[in-house]
Amino acid sequence: MTRTGTVPSTMRAGVLTGPRTLTVEEVPTPACAADEVVIRVAAVGVCGSDTHYFRHGRIGDFVVDAPLILGHELSGRIVAVGTDVPATRVGERVAVEPQRPCRRCRQCRAGRYNLCPDMEFYATPPVDGAFAEYCVIRTEFAHAVPDALSDEAAALLEPLSVAITTMRKAGVVPGSSILIAGAGPIGIICAQTARAFGAARIVVTDPVGERRERALRFGATEVIDPLDTDIATAGLDVDAFVDASGAPAAVMSGIKAVAPAGRAVLVGLGSSEMALPVEHIQNREITVTGIFRYTDTWPAAIHLAATGQVDLDSLVTGRFDLEHAAEALESDLDPAGLKSVVYPVPVPTTAP
Repeated sequence: MTRTGTVPSTMRAGVLTGPRTLTVEEVPTPACAADEVVIRVAAVGVCGSDTHYFRHGRIGDFVVDAPLILGHELSGRIVAVGTDVPATRVGERVAVEPQRPCRRCRQCRAGRYNLCPDMEFYATPPVDGAFAEYCVIRTEFAHAVPDALSDEAAALLEPLSVAITTMRKAGVVPGSSILIAGAGPIGIICAQTARAFGAARIVVTDPVGERRERALRFGATEVIDPLDTDIATAGLDVDAFVDASGAPAAVMSGIKAVAPAGRAVLVGLGSSEMALPVEHIQNREITVTGIFRYTDTWPAAIHLAATGQVDLDSLVTGRFDLEHAAEALESDLDPAGLKSVVYPVPVPTTAP
């Protein structure tokens, strides 16, 4: 029950009801617990996981077996608060860290709340996401953003958080060299973030020429077509490799391009199992790891975006209202597109 602010009992939401079937429905506005805030959603970025649920109805063990509201990259404004939250938060513009850890398990107590076994994460079955007019989140996961950040940039702090976690795992420091496979949204944000972390050499591979050209505009120092060049034998010898493609061939060749004692970080959604160059990993003592979401990244993300070290606004290539959210979920099929944003309210008329 909210203490401050007026919120309607129902709201409009884009609901996934079957494969490639998204309908706009009037649904109950989520209830606000004592430690939560109610957010009027401003902008929601479309993520690869959203498109995967939309097309396939599952990601690994997470299966859509009931109507689900997608969307977990979001910004908005606090319009009401629970009884344990200061009323002064009403009116704040915020970016949402879209998760609810239990706070009690071993992983939470160790500071790795992203690995909480009882995590409730937006738009991961059965938890609803943010293709809706309102959402609720614990107050500490509603991060205040400066006016210098647009609603779109504030929403895209979520994928930037993935990139920040990736760079931390990859050990990127000033002067580092890094290879990134895939010039889609995450690959492009990783390239920008690697530059912000001080990487001196940022190599991006992608078989699509348009995407390679785009990578050069967003931080890459060089690009390679993996269909023309054997990445494994190209002599790159990088400090770190990041896979943002999910392609088994890219993972195999990328790890082989890592220098002794380097690191490989697997980010892209791809095959659940794949072959790895074990002898290369052993002989060069390469650390191979993955990332699963993020922990305590929003302060760094806000800083990087607000200071212009990472440009999030320029990533947006499509804007859609709720009635056209299904089109937004298909927009990744256009190689010229990069990031689409869904608005629960009418799409802005101002050109980007």
